[in-house]
Amino acid sequence: MSTRFSIGVRYVTAVLVSVCLFTSSRAHAQMREEQTVQQAQAVLNETMANAATRIPASMLNGAHAVAVIPGVIKGSFVVGARHGRGVLCVRDAAGPWHAPVFITLTGGNVGWQIGVNSSDIVLVFKTAQSVQGILDGKLTLGADVAAAAGPLGGQASAGTDGRLQAEIYSYARTRGLFAGVAIDGSVIKIDQLATGAYYRSAGPGQPVIVPPTAQQLTQSIAAVTGTNTPPVAPAGAIPTGPVPGQPAAGQPAAGPGFVDQFATHESDVLRDELTKIAPELFDLVDPQWQAFLALPKEMFAASAHVTPEDLAPTLARYQTVATNPQYRALAQRPEFQSVYGLLQHYHRSLQPDDPKVQLPPPPAMH
Repeated sequence: MSTRFSIGVRYVTAVLVSVCLFTSSRAHAQMREEQTVQQAQAVLNETMANAATRIPASMLNGAHAVAVIPGVIKGSFVVGARHGRGVLCVRDAAGPWHAPVFITLTGGNVGWQIGVNSSDIVLVFKTAQSVQGILDGKLTLGADVAAAAGPLGGQASAGTDGRLQAEIYSYARTRGLFAGVAIDGSVIKIDQLATGAYYRSAGPGQPVIVPPTAQQLTQSIAAVTGTNTPPVAPAGAIPTGPVPGQPAAGQPAAGPGFVDQFATHESDVLRDELTKIAPELFDLVDPQWQAFLALPKEMFAASAHVTPEDLAPTLARYQTVATNPQYRALAQRPEFQSVYGLLQHYHRSLQPDDPKVQLPPPPAMH
């Protein structure tokens, strides 16, 4: 395979991936995450409805976090890998609970009943260290922290792992039956794209809005864990930016901007990809063309975005190259096509979710 062809495949693939990721409806992405929150709420309600099989109050009181992963799918017959998407609510060091962030659970092996295709998983985190592992990137149950099948109902006093020394207790509901189950080897990660899709904002750098379903789930978890204070993330906006101050020793890094820390928006991903691949385009041209094709310098600043209006002149220059036959040699280069395609998607991602229709003044009323 020639070098030119290899480069072309790599850049065209980057554009195709970007198109697949970011041209889908924002409303559709948010709806999918909304369904996950609703399913998690249903699992929590049904789990706690039966006094004989509910998670004991002694396990929930003092919990540092609770995760609910509805519909975890098994990957093979009898024993197999799993994959699921759910939510994680973290308790603030001061006591109240934060709005949920989205997580994935993958890998690991567990004995499944023959014919069972999925289970609802609930995880109760009993230490700050176990929560911090997820917030730092990922957590492997049984390797990074001790995990065990959780007790039910009156079993809490007897314990299922000797003296109840595990850091995380796991439960599974299968075919309507709820029981403690060990899921060692499973990896939990925060899903930043899903979190960003669910918590919409007016634009990059603007406060996110907590949907009613997130408020309800947060309040439900506060109730079952014996927390009567209101959640950290009430209705309305969560301030963006860094969390003020440092977390107390041994406590997860949580604060008023908790959700924002783990919400990666499409505009962030597109900007980062543009700043990575644009230099390879600039290497193909002389300084005069580099100045003509230059991206706004604000894009290279950490956590910064340009406005759609400020990006428009740059996009117009790329459009001139793409549509003018005398620049065909450059326009046909995969490096140019990748940057131009990503610029178009980035410009669209910077637009408000519900832009106002631009109209002249209305006719006079008679």
